Amino acid sequence: MSKAAVKTVDSYIADLKSPQQEIAAALRELIRKAGPKLEESLKWGTPCYTGTANVCSIMAFKNHVNLAFFRGAELADKKGLLEGTGKAMRHVKLCELQDLKQAAITGLVKEAVGLDGG
Repeated sequence: MSKAAVKTVDSYIADLKSPQQEIAAALRELIRKAGPKLEESLKWGTPCYTGTANVCSIMAFKNHVNLAFFRGAELADKKGLLEGTGKAMRHVKLCELQDLKQAAITGLVKEAVGLDGG
């Protein structure tokens, strides 16, 4: 998939192969429910969700999908889902749709929205 060809979040998800397509679609729905005031757009060629600042992003790779949190280092992460060692960014890595721990990830999105002021 050429990032230059992707124009919308719909086309980004539609261009993915299985299981990444199903994972990305499920994450999109979860983010929309957990953060209904977030604005959805494409940034850096991937779906990005923004309040007063960037909150989270869906990034598909060859064998998995990451749900990245721009202020992930500040999240409580009681279930230990977050990976990464960056100064601020953390992500949840999903290889299969069943890896999507809905309640825990919803909690992370809501917490991230709260950090953003929403």
